Amino acid sequence: MAANGTPANPTTATPKGPRPEPIRFFGTTWLNHDDGYRARRVAVSAGSLAAAAAACVVLRLAYQGLQIAAVGGWVSLLIVVMFAACSALAFGHTWGAFTKRPDPDRQASLRGLMTIGFVGSLLAYFFRSLAEAPGEKLHREEYEKARTQYDRRTTRRTGNPARRRRG
Repeated sequence: MAANGTPANPTTATPKGPRPEPIRFFGTTWLNHDDGYRARRVAVSAGSLAAAAAACVVLRLAYQGLQIAAVGGWVSLLIVVMFAACSALAFGHTWGAFTKRPDPDRQASLRGLMTIGFVGSLLAYFFRSLAEAPGEKLHREEYEKARTQYDRRTTRRTGNPARRRRG
C-alpha cells in the first residue's frame, strides 16, 4: 500500500462495477462455483440436516419431560401442534426468502414464530442446499441486473450525437 492509501500494485486494484454479495457459509464462491463450492454445499447440507435431527431429539426430550410432569393430554397436544405449525410456517417463510428479499418489518414481527419453528428453517436450508447455495438464485439475479446496468452506464458512445442525421 502506498503512502496515499492506494494499492502499491495497480494490477491488484479493486475491480470497478458491482460486486457479488456474499452468502453465509459460501462467501462469493457461488458466483463462479469455485474455491470448494461443492464441498461447502455438501457441508451445509449435512450440517443443517444434523442440526435439524439434533433439534428433533431435544424436542422429543422436552415432550418426554411434559409426559413425566403429567401435564395432561391437552397440553401435550397443544405443544405438538404449536411446534408443527410454527415449523411449517418457518419452512415456508425461509423457503420464500431464498427467492425474494423479505420485508424487514415483517421479518421482525415473525421472529418469535421463526424461533419456535427453527426445525422448519433448518429443513428449508437443507433442501435448498441440495440444489444450490441457499439464496444463490436471488443473489445471481440481483448481481446480473446490477452488472447489466453498470455496463449500460459505462458503455462509451461513438461519435458526437449532435451531428447525427435525423431521418
